[in-house]
Amino acid sequence: MRKKAIIPQLEAPLNENFISTDTWRIFRIMSEFVEGFESLSVVKKGVSVFGSKRTPKNHPYYALAYKTAHLLAKKGYSIITGAGPGIMEAANKGALEAGGLSIGLNIIIPEQQKPNPYINYLLEFRYFFVRKVIFTKYSCAFVVFPGGFGTLDELFEALALIQTQRIDPIPVVLVGKDYWQGLLSWCRQTLKEYGTLIDEDLELMHIVDTPQEIAGVLQSFYRKAHSKKRKQYS
Repeated sequence: MRKKAIIPQLEAPLNENFISTDTWRIFRIMSEFVEGFESLSVVKKGVSVFGSKRTPKNHPYYALAYKTAHLLAKKGYSIITGAGPGIMEAANKGALEAGGLSIGLNIIIPEQQKPNPYINYLLEFRYFFVRKVIFTKYSCAFVVFPGGFGTLDELFEALALIQTQRIDPIPVVLVGKDYWQGLLSWCRQTLKEYGTLIDEDLELMHIVDTPQEIAGVLQSFYRKAHSKKRKQYS
């Protein structure tokens, strides 16, 4: 049975429009943060899976997202998505059918997004930036499938936070070499040539094609991280 965390609704003063009153909007923002922190505080090994909501069920990337989430859930990871259709649905389905925690962070927007039916823990947000904080806070990895502006926004924000050391380093895995190779080539050839990126920045991204490679990246990353930590305290 899906568990839904209900975000409290705060009422505006009489005769005032809630959404045009900044002071009251702060309380609604706070309520979303509080609900998100309390609800997901038990998640220790969350993997955020991003990708297009427009990916059809018969597409190879849908199957790949399902297999990836299924494999990671079997290894003890919780799967976190944006709760929508497409890649998000495939990942939630894979996690759920593997017996794992399948989390959906739905966004309430004018073009209403109906949460997919494979979520066993649902949170809903009005504010994109609050939702992004929750994604980041409870993720030990980002797995990024092909997607559009929303996916690119989530990808580059994660990279910027790691680059600027606002969060601890975590693996950022791009799935689908054919899809992402052009972007990586542009980063290497144009951004690096202009001096806006350095080699260390480009090393933040791993590009793979299979669920086994994704699991391998996560395992290798955290094995090295634990080894480094042990050396620091030895």
